[in-house]
Amino acid sequence: MRAVVTGGAGFIGSHLVDTLAERGDEVHVVDSFATGRRENVDGRATVHERDVREPLEELFADVRPECVFHLAAQADVGTSVEQPQLDAEVNVLGTLRVLEAARPHGAVVVFTSTGGAIYGECAEPAQEDARREPLSPYGTSKLCGEEYLATWNRLHGTRHVALRLANVYGPRQLAKLEGGVVAIFMDRLRAGEPGTIFGDGGQERDFVYVADVVAALLAAAGAAEPGTYNVGTGVATSVNELWRLCAGAAGGGADPLHAAPRPGDLRRSVLDASRARAALGWEPQTPLDQGIRETWAQT
Repeated sequence: MRAVVTGGAGFIGSHLVDTLAERGDEVHVVDSFATGRRENVDGRATVHERDVREPLEELFADVRPECVFHLAAQADVGTSVEQPQLDAEVNVLGTLRVLEAARPHGAVVVFTSTGGAIYGECAEPAQEDARREPLSPYGTSKLCGEEYLATWNRLHGTRHVALRLANVYGPRQLAKLEGGVVAIFMDRLRAGEPGTIFGDGGQERDFVYVADVVAALLAAAGAAEPGTYNVGTGVATSVNELWRLCAGAAGGGADPLHAAPRPGDLRRSVLDASRARAALGWEPQTPLDQGIRETWAQT
């Protein structure tokens, strides 16, 4: 198929581009390179250096995409708090630009949203109909993007899909970005330095390997029904346990340092992906210890 991947030079996007190119699809990457890296992009893809906040109709008219994977985003929670207008411009206006550019071509839009930043605290693995309580402008802007997709589905009869991702990890993830705790830990381990854990380390997250997320994106592109699906493992892992696994993959490391808890950090965030399993035929394939070892080997 002819596919556009916005944010295709980024962490998740570049892995998706690799898979699309490998199977012979025509792939077009749209990226502003604000955080994406050119060296991440498969040479078989066509690169368009564009910002999703700008009109995209002319570009899409040339490409005539059949599917648009919309991964371009302002993805840092701290930045969203400090610069909520920027966050909304990229995540809300950018999504609207993509939807309108895709509409004349009948292209399916697969949108990457967020689980933890939308659901808030999760006593049990959150299902898609759980109460939505964003604690940051980032979570709110992603939820807004989801609502635009749902509105376009009702208004225009489109079949767009939103995926709420758990904490994604894997090769190419930047240590400086929010949510990249695995990358941050591995960065410290490679430097022979102790990692920093905020609070007591008992905070629990749902870590899903990037290759499994790519599989979910591809499954969503062929979804029989539009809608919103969680993409996670349903397994809660503490930050302390995560450090232990990373240190084990690295062959050992210093004990981590503990700092004061960060305001607004969730205590527990885990996703129930049973809807994706039933409707998309998707389920995670990579146990955390295996994914950590593979990430270390490729970092």
